[in-house]
Amino acid sequence: MTIDAVLFDFSGTLFRLEADDSWAADLTATDGRPLSEAEAAEVMHQLTVPVHQAARFDSEHQWAWEQRDLDPAQHRKVYREVLRQGGIEGEIAQRLYSRMIDPVSWTPYPDTGKVLEALAGNGIAVAVLSNIPFDLRPCFVARDWDRYVQLYALSFEVGAVKPDPAIFEWTLEQLNVRPESTLMVGDSVENDGAATALGCQFAWVDPLPTTERRTGLLDALGTHGLP
Repeated sequence: MTIDAVLFDFSGTLFRLEADDSWAADLTATDGRPLSEAEAAEVMHQLTVPVHQAARFDSEHQWAWEQRDLDPAQHRKVYREVLRQGGIEGEIAQRLYSRMIDPVSWTPYPDTGKVLEALAGNGIAVAVLSNIPFDLRPCFVARDWDRYVQLYALSFEVGAVKPDPAIFEWTLEQLNVRPESTLMVGDSVENDGAATALGCQFAWVDPLPTTERRTGLLDALGTHGLP
């Protein structure tokens, strides 16, 4: 079956939230103690885990967790709690959270630009379909990649989150493509792979650090005969 459209997840697929040297001062506990490498890695994991719950919550924060990708206020509330449980509070927590929702702070995978350009150049529609509570368009605009993306299907704008079929159906309708000729690419079999229930094809990518996954997107698309 010819592929007419490719839908990409964002976090762990096209981009990844990664701490660089400038984050060091903020990866500290409330008492000023620098986090160990393992503790810092756990904080970053909790800020980006796509499916599994990042912490244990009371009923108020549990509801916020379930609504986090639909409501920016609930997202901020529950991730400030995640940071608090990790020993990070106050101004430091605010700075870390601000970076989390700043799309320009995210690091693209090495082959992201190449893949987007190749697909667009071959007349294949590209959409970014993400469970996310903030506008990630600036991430693409900053790199002049927005010209390759035909549609952004963001959960907080669409009003549905993966694996709910509604967000996939909305995207297919907006692109005017058939499920059978659509490929979903993402790092979560549970969330992104749900597109197969509608008849879409699915390609999984490993959400490794960007330095460890240099051709993951190219390899995933290659298995479906795409550039």
